Amino acid sequence: MSQDSNQNQAPGAVLNEQQWNAITQAISGLNRDQLTWVSGYVAGMAAAAGGSVAPAAPAVAAQSASAPVMTVLYGSQTGNAKGAAQGFQAKAEAAGYNSKLISMADYKPRQLKNETHVVIFVSTHGEGDAPDDAIELHEFLGGKKAPKLNSLKYAVLGLGDSSYEFFCQTGKDFDERLAKQGASAIIPREDCDVDYDSQVESFAEKLIASLKDELSAVPASQSVAVQTGAAVQGAESAYTKKTPFVASLLDAQKITGRDSVKDIRHIEISLEDSDITYQPGDALGVWFKNAPSLVSELLSLVGLQGDENVTVAGDAMTLSDALTDKLELTLSYPNFIKAYQTATGSQTLATLMEDKAQLRTYMAERQIVDIVRDHPGSLSAQELADALRPLTPRLYSIASSQSEVEDEVHLTVAHVDYDAFGVRHQGGASGFLCERVEEGGEVAVFVEKNDNFRLPDNPDTPVIMVGPGTGIAPFRAFMQERDAQGAEGKNWLFFGNPHFTQDFLYQVEWQGYVKSGLVDNITLAFSRDQKEKVYVQHRLLEHGKAVFEWLEQGAHFYVCGDAMHMAKDVEAALLSIIQEHGGKSEEDAKAYLVALRKAKRYQKDVY
Repeated sequence: MSQDSNQNQAPGAVLNEQQWNAITQAISGLNRDQLTWVSGYVAGMAAAAGGSVAPAAPAVAAQSASAPVMTVLYGSQTGNAKGAAQGFQAKAEAAGYNSKLISMADYKPRQLKNETHVVIFVSTHGEGDAPDDAIELHEFLGGKKAPKLNSLKYAVLGLGDSSYEFFCQTGKDFDERLAKQGASAIIPREDCDVDYDSQVESFAEKLIASLKDELSAVPASQSVAVQTGAAVQGAESAYTKKTPFVASLLDAQKITGRDSVKDIRHIEISLEDSDITYQPGDALGVWFKNAPSLVSELLSLVGLQGDENVTVAGDAMTLSDALTDKLELTLSYPNFIKAYQTATGSQTLATLMEDKAQLRTYMAERQIVDIVRDHPGSLSAQELADALRPLTPRLYSIASSQSEVEDEVHLTVAHVDYDAFGVRHQGGASGFLCERVEEGGEVAVFVEKNDNFRLPDNPDTPVIMVGPGTGIAPFRAFMQERDAQGAEGKNWLFFGNPHFTQDFLYQVEWQGYVKSGLVDNITLAFSRDQKEKVYVQHRLLEHGKAVFEWLEQGAHFYVCGDAMHMAKDVEAALLSIIQEHGGKSEEDAKAYLVALRKAKRYQKDVY
């Protein structure tokens, strides 16, 4: 899924969120000199209004005149790139470098030509797509209006997942486009896989060391950091990805019918005694254990016992424990095939690796154990451990509001369970949650904040929600929250799945919301209940006039679910609606959609 910080809160509650966002966007492109001038100007206004503000130190202003500023930009769909950028900027501050930290969503692309040093942290999702907050800058650099950047020095760190074909593509795009416009790379681009912490640390150290002769060091207390979006954060939870909370499973109830082609479960987890808080739109990270049967089969195929000692990330353990708790077995990725082929000398794998397209197709259909079964070979316990990448938690959109469920958290999980090559296969986390953990059993979890998927601040604002399949999860949380708020804003759900009688998730709850008046419209698309397949994008087009009227009334538009196809089809439908019912050209419709995105009125949680 798509994978931030706590709830936006203006400093000391002196400013409301709209005021704070307006200020941070206004100053996002300013350099140190300009920020110093603005601070003096605002101080003068405060003094005129009877306030008292200490003037900026002249020495700092004088020093800043010749000190270049490093701009740290991040494009983050789920928060990982933002976190990496924040960590780097903290190190840059500690080194005494002038710096600004800015979300690409709040950055004016034309400002690039005025920069001297830019560091980019950006993720990739879907089929090589840029995260929503990076789209405008990404397209600007790839378009005809991109300026010459001969005076710019830059560095790029991309985050991605090597099990996808277009691994770190957005980072590669930024690197290529900046170089094409004449900018010079300070250090080579880094492409990080899902286990990225050590690589990000190394990148930061190399980059800071490379800049020591170019950026004037000033006392850290004088370094400038402009962080847009969330201003002052609330207290962080003690439980994180590295230190999860050991919760207990309350329930795992199947909510699709007996004859459904899907096995979708409603999962309830207790957060009692954790003090964990979350907001509608956040995700829950779930650590899981690999299935014992999967571990046993893999050991048998490679001729190992499991009691051999190995080292994983510096920790000593048995191979069996490593395969169960520490290493990825259900997702396939190129680095495993490369390492396994090297260790076993498999010629058939070597031949397969020569055709990248064929290799991708092969991996998409197989788990690690399938690859080993297809290409038998022997290797040592440590070689096997080294070939496998670290296990990473799975992220699920939270399907509940704490206003309703208090110290619980609910998920909507599709149980991945199918037969292939004569063998049963299950998803790593979904199999763990839906089948292997008993009621009362332990589940290690943490909350992943997602400030890019939030209800409007004003409860009177209308919302349109497009969430087929398990994409309905966050919208259940949205409605629980709006119900608790007594929100007056209109609500419209577009939901789709194969069959009405088998697959209308949370049907009774949604019908209850319609009856109470909380939900104004539910538009359904059950794809296989008629000869022609009908999906949510088709329903959007059918109701295009009303959808555009809602947008013109200030509605926020949300999409949750499949990034590869559904989200793209929904966006195409939305652009068509804006053109037809807004009387706009294709170019103007795209500009309208960009404006919605920048105003945070078009938000996606896709995976």
